[in-house]
Amino acid sequence: MAITALTGTRLRERRLALGLRQADLAGQAGISPSYLNLIEHGRRKVTPEVLARLAAALGLEAKVLAEGAGQALAEDLRTAAAGWPAAAVELDRLEEFVGRFPGWARVTAGLQARSGLLERAVEALNDRMTHDPHLSAALHELLSALTSVRATAEILAETGDLEAGLQARFHRNLHLDSERLAGGAEALVAYLDGTGGAAREQGLATPQEEVEDWLSGQGWHLAALEGGEAAALEEGIAALASSAARDLARAHVARAAEDARRLPLAAFAAALARTGPDPARLAAEFGCDVIAAMRRIALMPGAGTGFVSCDASGTLVFRKPVAGFALPRFGAACPLWPLYAALGRPMQPVRAQVQVPGPMGARFDVLAFCQPRLADGFAGPELREAAMLILPDPAPAAVGVLGIGSTCRICPRPDCAARREPTILREGM
Repeated sequence: MAITALTGTRLRERRLALGLRQADLAGQAGISPSYLNLIEHGRRKVTPEVLARLAAALGLEAKVLAEGAGQALAEDLRTAAAGWPAAAVELDRLEEFVGRFPGWARVTAGLQARSGLLERAVEALNDRMTHDPHLSAALHELLSALTSVRATAEILAETGDLEAGLQARFHRNLHLDSERLAGGAEALVAYLDGTGGAAREQGLATPQEEVEDWLSGQGWHLAALEGGEAAALEEGIAALASSAARDLARAHVARAAEDARRLPLAAFAAALARTGPDPARLAAEFGCDVIAAMRRIALMPGAGTGFVSCDASGTLVFRKPVAGFALPRFGAACPLWPLYAALGRPMQPVRAQVQVPGPMGARFDVLAFCQPRLADGFAGPELREAAMLILPDPAPAAVGVLGIGSTCRICPRPDCAARREPTILREGM
């Protein structure tokens, strides 16, 4: 237990918070008030025995006084300070701030966390509004219904001598179009609110998203497959909203079952611990293809690893996200550069270290690989599958780090040579 100069400060703040005089606390701890005064002001060292008695009198553990209760809080504040370098924050007094004003420290850290959540929400909404074909279809449906209602209403309002049968027909059309407009609006609001289930019931989520939601609920690892019990998953698959999603889920289960058979969990986990997350070495050891090894690494129990794969067109066909790394739902973005680089260089590994923008500035190792298939022989087309493994918390890069964002509109990097449109953010947000 390391006793620092801030131990006395923490002790004093706790004593004052409890309304105790120095004499009262000193008496309970069996020391003189003058000795306690010197300890509180950092002019005398305190022995572990005396600290234990003082902590007991204050209703604390000695470790809290010696090391502070806010180490995680201090790290959160350091992260907040990193986002505002121009503020010249007094980092050398950070522990004093946490010790003396823990409430304000929690407020500051909470605001930093909330800012991060809002940034991620903006990223998701921007991606959805810009690229989502289902949102576009929903908006088109609303505009179509609205136009029909307006046209029918104009006819009824401007034509005064309509015969009764024709007028009834227009009223019926107006009623049907109004119901169509209301239903489309409800579905759109549910989708934008991110209610998940409601959006899927309205058919606004893609089958791929349905399957990914289901896998996320399973923790991305289908434990039943390790024992060859794929049938146990059928009930969950049958509950998916669309038949296309059920077909995709069954295809994923079949592939994951084959991975489990060829790469047994215990043996693969032991090899992974021995070699590290190197899919090429693991593929050579187990006699499988590289993408199967990448997929197995990402879908291990509790794996904090991201994974994304695409077909030859660059369309994403599977996504397992990882915290801090924004994967686009539709379209292309610079987080996928290594994946697309691999797609253009079949059977050649691509490795890069990337850094996301913003105060956190998290770094990731990304490993990408592309495998061609000749399903119909030499006479058929070459089918390519590319995959990318996303590994958080990498070692310091030996070469340059690639700066990435989510999309240009919400990326604050001012000097990106690949920028396609101005950002709505500013550097440091």
